[in-house]
Amino acid sequence: MSYNTQHCLNFITRKIDFDIIADTIKKCEADIIGLQEIRDEGQDAEYQAQAKIIAEKLGYHYYYFAEAIRFGGVNPYGNAVISRYPITSAETIMIPDPEIKKYDGYYETRCLLKAAIDVGNGLHVLVSHFGLNPDEQENAVETVVSNIPEERCVLMGDFNMEPDNPILGPVMQSLHDTAKDFSTPKFSFPSDTPSVKIDYIFVSKDLNVQWADIPEIISSDHRPHVVTIELE
Repeated sequence: MSYNTQHCLNFITRKIDFDIIADTIKKCEADIIGLQEIRDEGQDAEYQAQAKIIAEKLGYHYYYFAEAIRFGGVNPYGNAVISRYPITSAETIMIPDPEIKKYDGYYETRCLLKAAIDVGNGLHVLVSHFGLNPDEQENAVETVVSNIPEERCVLMGDFNMEPDNPILGPVMQSLHDTAKDFSTPKFSFPSDTPSVKIDYIFVSKDLNVQWADIPEIISSDHRPHVVTIELE
């Protein structure tokens, strides 16, 4: 599952709600979850170890938080992976900020989480949340493509780009977009009345996709993206 949680904010109540996030994951029966917009323990009270809290609610023992930025210098924010299976290694790879900001939009430092998970023959999982501006997105795509393993790889995240965006081209060429396995076209944002697809799960071409979907669930501001893959 790929899931932008908006720091675990309940879309309806507008309050931090770990239960609704955990319940969404349970409903989708996800074994490996890539989370975006996740907080970790910081100086301010509302910055808690969110990945750990969700993992504990799921009864999963394995998680890793990848810090992209510290708001105010004291509050960690980034991506995370939660897994039913052991995480054998994990690292945080920073996405370079544009040297010159070419656009007037909001800029934020981003990262790529890269993990290896023990599911028998092993699985590489990459999780990221791309920036809003094209120059940020170009740097993100370059970072991702240079870190894609040759086999047994899943890449997921909120890329803030629709599928026809040419910046996504190198990723589309390197991996299989599981949206092609939807029964009908699906949108992921906003969760109540989705009109765009900006959330993705890509897999290496040696993995067999059995099923893919964006369930009609309103918990975060994004709908989750889920995929079932066969691991031989």
